Amino acid sequence: MFETERVAYYNGQILPESHVRISFRDSSAMRGIGVYDTERTFNGKIFKLQEHLDRLWRSLAYVRIEPPIGQAELYAVTEEVTRRNYELLGEDLWVSQRISRGAPLDQGGDGVQTMIVECLPIPYAFRAPYYRDGVRLMTPTVRRTPPWALSPQAKTTNLLNLWIADQEVLSQDPRAWPLLVDEKGCLAEGAGANVFVVRDGELLTPHPRYVLPGITRATVIDLAQDLGTPLIETDIDLFDAATADEMFITSTSLCICPAASVNNAPVRDTRIPGPVTARLQRAFSELVGVDVVGQYLSRLSVASVA
Repeated sequence: MFETERVAYYNGQILPESHVRISFRDSSAMRGIGVYDTERTFNGKIFKLQEHLDRLWRSLAYVRIEPPIGQAELYAVTEEVTRRNYELLGEDLWVSQRISRGAPLDQGGDGVQTMIVECLPIPYAFRAPYYRDGVRLMTPTVRRTPPWALSPQAKTTNLLNLWIADQEVLSQDPRAWPLLVDEKGCLAEGAGANVFVVRDGELLTPHPRYVLPGITRATVIDLAQDLGTPLIETDIDLFDAATADEMFITSTSLCICPAASVNNAPVRDTRIPGPVTARLQRAFSELVGVDVVGQYLSRLSVASVA
């Protein structure tokens, strides 16, 4: 029932999640042909939804999928699905839109695109130790797919490159976060996360050509400018990471999360968070109207594994 189960939008209807079924011939399931974007809420309000939908439309254009509805309608649908689920759960959510080519006519399908809008609770308890102890970053042997092969700026449902890297890292440390390097050996991005290095009070972050430029990444760049913190988009190699004063990752759900180490080598400033990271965290929390660090740490269990 709607009163006890999360709801999702599926091809024109808002349904209980258990009623949503896609074809086993759907292009996203068979070939990874689809795009998506993900936001999160703060006090039930979606942060920068328009910016996320603009990026979704760019991804659609790159993959050559025609959107089945207009952007304004999708905006309204996303807000309605989010409102219902937030009222049901009473806590902030991940919110996602997914669009695929559907099941093509030449493969026994109806040729209609698949569109889903859905919500998930943010895994505060699992990720809370990252805010207490810092996230441990590790670079796998798997390199980030180069932009000449497939642009990382499109947010597609084909996540095999990141998945293989993730599994390699987790097999060594189940609490680590993968940080891929590009074909030149410079830092690229993590699974769903951008990376920043702090050195001598200056922020460094990889060129957007080699990463998916996150909405949170752009927000941090704006906040750094407001705070008078110098920032450079540049190549960052493992020497820069090994000698960094501070490091942090940004993502839609984590916002700004301090890093404790890279490949088991601690960052130089062992405070969690370091002073530059802390200033940005405070500025971000003021922007969204929620104490993001406190929101995570309030879910910290005494029994949680660091």
